[in-house]
Amino acid sequence: MVEVLENILLVVSVLLIAIVLLQGNKATDSAGIITGGNQELFQNMKERGLELFITRATYVLGVLFFVISFIIFML
Repeated sequence: MVEVLENILLVVSVLLIAIVLLQGNKATDSAGIITGGNQELFQNMKERGLELFITRATYVLGVLFFVISFIIFML
């Protein structure tokens, strides 16, 4: 049982790393706050399409990672 969970954890870990690397760079967007570029500060920008899928996949894989890790720890 533990070996199967460890293999699943390995796959989830690799997928999580890959999906995080696919995410867009939001650090340049927030840099405008410090430098005074506030024209986009209060705009309601919604994620759509692939960006929304990547964000949701990151949440799901992150939760799976912690749940599987916790289960392995408890066994």
